[in-house]
Amino acid sequence: MSVKSTLWSGLVLAALLTGSGCQATYGPGQLQGLHTIPIPLSPYFQKLQENRFWEKERYNRVAILGPITSGGPPRALDPPSWDEIVRALPSVEGGIPFLHEVQRNNVRIVIEPIGDSVDPPRFYPMIGWAQLHHAHYKCTIYYTEVTRVGWPIPYTTRDEDASEVIYIDHDHFHLVGNVDGGPTSHYQQFPH
Repeated sequence: MSVKSTLWSGLVLAALLTGSGCQATYGPGQLQGLHTIPIPLSPYFQKLQENRFWEKERYNRVAILGPITSGGPPRALDPPSWDEIVRALPSVEGGIPFLHEVQRNNVRIVIEPIGDSVDPPRFYPMIGWAQLHHAHYKCTIYYTEVTRVGWPIPYTTRDEDASEVIYIDHDHFHLVGNVDGGPTSHYQQFPH
């Protein structure tokens, strides 16, 4: 009888360990290719890592551009995107459904440039001689904030005139001097 129960327990354990689904494999089997141990991943942590990568890829890097051409004042690259502005807002996620929820509806965004300046040339390690170009933006977000409370007394509040102001800096470098703009150059080239 104990041999049968041990055999069945082993089969159930093997089925659990080799089951499919959203999982990561860790353990000694990862090195040997046998007996991997699946560990389920929470969608929360997966989304957190995806958001960190998204922001690093798009917003946390400083661009290195070619030299500033003569004949006109340098202009900033581009204003912040709506995605960047909404990600910079304080989050309203994390409410408890049917207990306390906050939503932002009817979002309108006004983007105003408030500063555009270029520092004098200086030497930066790993870049060389370059100028730092500062671009500052004031982003005003107008929205309707709806708060729903479900317990102990259910009620809904609606703030039609809610607003937030966020300041976003877009800084980038311009190389200085006679820079080779060939295909192996280490700065970004944009078509004119």
